[in-house]
Amino acid sequence: MIQTSDSMDALEPFSLLGGPLHRIGCRLGLVRGGTDTLGLGVALALLAWGILILLALLCGVGARVFSLSVIGGHVRLLVAIPLFFLCETWVVPRMAEFVREIVQSGLVPDTALPALAGDVRRVGRLKDSWLAEVVFLLLAVCLPLAEKYTQLSGATGSWSVLLVRSGQGLTWVSGWYLAFCLPLYRLLVLRWLWRLGLWSWFLWRLRRLGLRLVPTHPDGAAGLGFLEVVHEHFVPLVAGISAVCSAGLAGEIAAGAVAFQMLYRLAPFILAVMAALFIGPLCVFTPALWRCRVTGWSDYMAMASRYVAAFDRRWVQDGKATGEAQLGTPDLQSLADLANSVDKVRNVRWIPAGRRLLTGLAAAALAPLSPLLLFEYPAADLLKRLLSALTGL
Repeated sequence: MIQTSDSMDALEPFSLLGGPLHRIGCRLGLVRGGTDTLGLGVALALLAWGILILLALLCGVGARVFSLSVIGGHVRLLVAIPLFFLCETWVVPRMAEFVREIVQSGLVPDTALPALAGDVRRVGRLKDSWLAEVVFLLLAVCLPLAEKYTQLSGATGSWSVLLVRSGQGLTWVSGWYLAFCLPLYRLLVLRWLWRLGLWSWFLWRLRRLGLRLVPTHPDGAAGLGFLEVVHEHFVPLVAGISAVCSAGLAGEIAAGAVAFQMLYRLAPFILAVMAALFIGPLCVFTPALWRCRVTGWSDYMAMASRYVAAFDRRWVQDGKATGEAQLGTPDLQSLADLANSVDKVRNVRWIPAGRRLLTGLAAAALAPLSPLLLFEYPAADLLKRLLSALTGL
């Protein structure tokens, strides 16, 4: 059953964008169309990194700031922060489109629309909460105080390690990085964790609304297949997090603090964390999809049994049926369509995620780690081996 436009009018647009930082970006013209926040991210990144480099040049430590041992700081500012904002620019409109689609398609029953509208309003209030932003800011500033308990790794993520390795104590450069750049990065990470928590809560609430799941739906997920499209747009966020981890490990290897073999532990850990963050929330629909598959299998198999029995009696067992009579009959096409429908029911996925999503997230997580292989296998040696393999010399 397709919902009317009145149902859509009563439902507020779903959005995870909001808060003081987003409103400041809108007032400065750095947010276009209400959802394109990439300009805000680039501006923040260039502001933090530009002042850092300017201070480094004025203090005469430019060479040290551009050394490999502190590459993690550059990646946080110039790569991760823009990717965080690119992700929200991509994924938030897709989330809103998903909510509209499940209402328009009738996936959400009429009786559950008030509950859905209430959940959307609750998410809207929480994502605009000033209290949450203040808490995140305090955590971003005060997190280094708990460093010995949280065991933050990497010279550019640890204030104590950064000061010790600089050999100069607190300077204008390290002061700006520790007082503004790192808190800014941590604030954005905490904001994203909050948004992921809100999205996961919304999906958890959604699965309790008695969704009208259809086991023969072409998306293979009983009508929830668009969730895979939504989560595909988390790729920039995954790449940003992985890039920071990769740069941090690169700095540690360059400084001689850890061995290259740490990469073999880091890669599975990153994959596990990414799976928990971006595949885990989809698992809330597993019980409903399983019930839909079992119920659909029972119903469609019963219908298939009745149909094939009638088909057999009419076209196979009936001695008066001739071969010519069966040519072009719609019954044969209906039998094939029924087999396709039964296959659809059999192959209903347990989670609304397919191979494409898993491959995309895994590639985004592992690609930033690949440059670390150059520590163990220098580019010149790799090229020489490749030429040797190709030429046989």
